[in-house]
Amino acid sequence: MKDFALITGATAGIGYELAKLFAADQFNLVLVARDEARLKNVATELRNGHNIEAVVLPKDLSDSSAPREIFEALHDTPVSVLVNNAGFGSQGAFGDEKLDLSLKMMHVNMSALVQLTHLFLQPMLKRRQGRILNVASTAAFQPGPFTNVYYATKAFVFSFSVGLAEELAGTGTTITTLCPGYTRTEFHERANIKRSARLKMMSPQAVARAGYQGLMAGKIIVIPGGMNRIRSIIARALPAPFTAKIVRRMNVS
Repeated sequence: MKDFALITGATAGIGYELAKLFAADQFNLVLVARDEARLKNVATELRNGHNIEAVVLPKDLSDSSAPREIFEALHDTPVSVLVNNAGFGSQGAFGDEKLDLSLKMMHVNMSALVQLTHLFLQPMLKRRQGRILNVASTAAFQPGPFTNVYYATKAFVFSFSVGLAEELAGTGTTITTLCPGYTRTEFHERANIKRSARLKMMSPQAVARAGYQGLMAGKIIVIPGGMNRIRSIIARALPAPFTAKIVRRMNVS
């Protein structure tokens, strides 16, 4: 039986491009997202295009019960790769945002990721074989005024994933953290984040390809794009209050 790759946020952007890469390499797929119709369309496309199996699980990861329901639904399915790609952001002053939105963001971006990682890690460790790809962001490397909770969640994903990679050394299971910079996806529109039309963004295809190759090579951290790598080095070298001022100017300009 072919192994399965489970991908959250699989209907658009980086998640969709990752699903295509896994399908092209003859992985069967478990596709997770909220929109059932879009999930079914993607599943049909990849089944027909690559002669693979594609399981559809419409779930809202802001629901605390969703990760356990996903795991239980796949009890007899050999998931050898987990891709925690689902996430969302929001731009605005923290004091003006609805607290419920921030809490949902924290649950999707952090809690659901931790739950899914813990649940699917257990059988991987027993088999002494598995791969996990957690999608963070270059936002993880500095504070983010006016996109504050989103930046903080990605800092958590980065720290959690890199620390776990060290824990898993020698177990046969690897964990890779993908840190994209600005990418042409639906993310900015959904988050109401306004960016200059002159801002150069990477394509989701290029980001997904870098993440996929890094995952398969067992890399711990993947930062796609030369400029993103340079910016991340600079951001981590500078004092946090200074980088916070830079992000503030970007977000209120």
